[in-house]
Amino acid sequence: MSEFLLKERLLPLDDSWDVIVAGGGPAGCAAAIAAAREGAKTLLIEATGSLGGMGTMGLVPTFCPFSDKEKIIYRGIAEKVLEACKASSAHIPDDKLDWVEINPEQLKLIYDELVTKAGVEVLFNTQLCAVENSDESTVSAIIVSNKAGLTAYQAKVYLDCTGDADLAAWAGAEFQKGSETGELQPATHCFTLGNVDEYAYLNGEILHNSNPRSPVHKIIADENFPLVDAPHMCSSLIAPKTIGFNAGHLQNVDNTDPKSISEALMKGRKMAAEFCSGLAVYHPKAFANAYVAQTAPLMGIRETRRIVGDYILTREDYLARRTFPDEVCRNSYYLDVHLSASEREKLLKGELDLEQRTLRYGKGESHGIPYRCLTPRGLKNVLVAGRSISCDREVHGSVRVMPNCLTTGEAAGVAAALATKMASPDVHAVCVDELRSKLKEYGAYFL
Repeated sequence: MSEFLLKERLLPLDDSWDVIVAGGGPAGCAAAIAAAREGAKTLLIEATGSLGGMGTMGLVPTFCPFSDKEKIIYRGIAEKVLEACKASSAHIPDDKLDWVEINPEQLKLIYDELVTKAGVEVLFNTQLCAVENSDESTVSAIIVSNKAGLTAYQAKVYLDCTGDADLAAWAGAEFQKGSETGELQPATHCFTLGNVDEYAYLNGEILHNSNPRSPVHKIIADENFPLVDAPHMCSSLIAPKTIGFNAGHLQNVDNTDPKSISEALMKGRKMAAEFCSGLAVYHPKAFANAYVAQTAPLMGIRETRRIVGDYILTREDYLARRTFPDEVCRNSYYLDVHLSASEREKLLKGELDLEQRTLRYGKGESHGIPYRCLTPRGLKNVLVAGRSISCDREVHGSVRVMPNCLTTGEAAGVAAALATKMASPDVHAVCVDELRSKLKEYGAYFL
């Protein structure tokens, strides 16, 4: 690829903000709400046309567990989102805490209401496209693109909730990406099937790949469905006659590579059609008349960049159920690292112990996530929340899910607001005791 010299130009600048949040997924929504709640003038920019990320535009059909099998541990804003989601769907029991079904259209409204009530200003269809530094450690502005063209925005503190750590990486933060060989967890293009026979679905063969009699295994073996080559299949009733699917694997998808993600979206849509046809053949009582109602506008990305923060959370921390003096939330989800292409080959050859790979906690067990995992080394006025926080690859498989995105987002938002009150904002210098005290007041759970 050759180079093109962009002519020097002046851009309109909006420098009226205390906090700017990039990315309107669960982490970004919680971060923006928390910052605005503390009195910070907060702007939230989102590349798509709605908030919610994977739960809305990604069509992930359920939330990962909110409990440690004894009690809810993802609290504060996260609990409010969960309760509102349950209240919006009549078929979800009031006391359900784990694998709660998501109606994406209802969840969009929930996030809209929460950010609006908090006083957050939202810009949809607005893409982060560049970061400007005043020096190596300080971001001076971000450049965004939308129907107004290119615009510069300036704040005291910036929150990176992009999922891919775009803002932090472009500002010069150190990061890790994938495995030691550069492999990434496979992506999944979620979809919904309509006109499903609910009774047959709820009372027939369990579709999950852990069931040896699941139709997914027959679909894989059928050469008529060549794109369905991995047994991963999670599904839930999300609305009348409508089943949401988190199913299938797309290998070697890099969300930081536009060509890679574009090809994956096209392949994912074809894969959804094959799943629908395969289920009609092998589970006709439920799916004979089903159709693909929607494929997700966003690809389900599990892994790209992880920032290197002041602390890197490790597998050893997970195994020790470790508590930290600066922890801002707790996590109890298992080590859910989906197998890359080479790892799947090792599993088939008996060279990989999947049970040790996917370790699970017992009842009441969890570990802390320290504030230092949200603070990128070398950047003074940038925080990261969501799946890009500082951790090793195995723990990333656990902390990347939506409940953690909500809790780390809320912590980052409060911290950002505290940092704006400094003469020279420095997220590394935020008083952790004050941060933890405020989070506790808002209902957060940690030790």
